Amino acid sequence: MISKMEPQVSDLERDIIKEIINIGLARAADSFAAIARDKVLLKVPDIQLIEIKELIELVRRYENTHNIIQSEIKGEFNGATLMLFSDDHVVRLSEVCLSMLDVQKGELSVMQESLLLEISNIITGALVTQLANILKTNIYGSPPIAPKTSIADSLRDILVQHPLFQPLVFTVITRFTHDKRSVELPLLLFFDTKTLIKILEIIRTFELGKNNLAEND
Repeated sequence: MISKMEPQVSDLERDIIKEIINIGLARAADSFAAIARDKVLLKVPDIQLIEIKELIELVRRYENTHNIIQSEIKGEFNGATLMLFSDDHVVRLSEVCLSMLDVQKGELSVMQESLLLEISNIITGALVTQLANILKTNIYGSPPIAPKTSIADSLRDILVQHPLFQPLVFTVITRFTHDKRSVELPLLLFFDTKTLIKILEIIRTFELGKNNLAEND
């Protein structure tokens, strides 16, 4: 059953949100490129409104095949990011960023886990900083963690504290290129309903201001 709090998002508002996310991701890509020592390309994010059950099912599809790094978004907004690294991703990143040879797939070493945490910290941090600047709001990302339990359990704070939670999920593909090879790093960014409503209010206030200026010209 869809919550009564479910906001209505127009196509124009979706496009505006996508553009805001794209601006934030561009800064994140530049920061990541400094570590990767190569070009980083990003795909335009998709925006989906999904229910809690669908969100958990979406994440669980990745749980057995990917290393998941989680960071919460706090302050005036409430949400989280999940970066999803497959074994192939870990191998490629270990070769490029750690100069490791003959990298074996499987359990992460301390250095490899630290690398994934640092990549997530850089990308999430740059993204959140840009969102804060663009939307003129006070938000920050918490230090990333590598959950050792079920990802549903690690998201308990958001899901339990907000029973009317209707997550807005942005699916973003970060394409990491090196020596003409590429690695895709899925990134899930999601906010609770109250946060989405705040974002829409900011966008609508901005649009109203532009319209008033146009009428006065």
